[in-house]
Amino acid sequence: MDLGRFLGVAHQTVDAASQRLRAAVGARPRIEYKSAIDLVTDTDRAVEALVIERLRAAFPDHLIVAEEGSAGGPPARPRLEQYAWYLDPLDGTTNFAHGHPHFAVSLALARGDELLLGVVADPLRGETFTAVRGGGATLNGQAIRVSDVGALGQALLATGLPYDRREHADDYLDVIKAFVLRAQGIRRAGSAALDLCYLACGRFDGYWEWKLSPWDTAAGVLIVREAGGVVTDFGGAPFALYGQETLASNGLLHAAMSEVLVARPRSAPPDRRDAGPTG
Repeated sequence: MDLGRFLGVAHQTVDAASQRLRAAVGARPRIEYKSAIDLVTDTDRAVEALVIERLRAAFPDHLIVAEEGSAGGPPARPRLEQYAWYLDPLDGTTNFAHGHPHFAVSLALARGDELLLGVVADPLRGETFTAVRGGGATLNGQAIRVSDVGALGQALLATGLPYDRREHADDYLDVIKAFVLRAQGIRRAGSAALDLCYLACGRFDGYWEWKLSPWDTAAGVLIVREAGGVVTDFGGAPFALYGQETLASNGLLHAAMSEVLVARPRSAPPDRRDAGPTG
């Protein structure tokens, strides 16, 4: 396993994707709607094509699981021991489409169920978060670590809302209310990948979200883990890349956050993959 080569290609590819995203800022994007509030731009598709072309040239035998390529169906799943790249070419598409400067490109490599490396780049802030399994996590080459906040009342939390939020608004808002009553603050920024990276470097202390896809979480989850954080489902069971629930924290807050989440009705909102990730 040549992780050094894998990481080198990942960084070069993400750098090229970041340049394309920066160049597109300020231009009026061409927007299509995948559902009432789930949109895609021509920039999403162009950046995804760029990344896929580079990855296929370097690793023709690897599976690539990308957001726009998976539209209209469930995400592809790798075979046992197969290398798979998980790509979100523009995490925060709604922000991008409205000119809100908070979005990223996210790329991760796994072998089967084992996450090997992750790179998340914010092209506007010039921040690149990186992790290699067993090698720690960095921001622009400097080691990062989760916060040491141990009380929920002193914690800044992050979350997102799935694309079925209009149908299940009360269910999602009940959980947010429960955390509003317990935490110091809550942010909803619109990029799951950056939420996880901000947790990894101590800008957030905890994060929860429903119904994310593998390309949303793969890189960020490894970055959190390598920065000393914990990622599970809401009940504390091992995190599943193709699962419905993501709970991440600095570790110190995990039990308290899990207690809030499992106190909510487990049947609400329903487990439906077509709800989609946040945006």
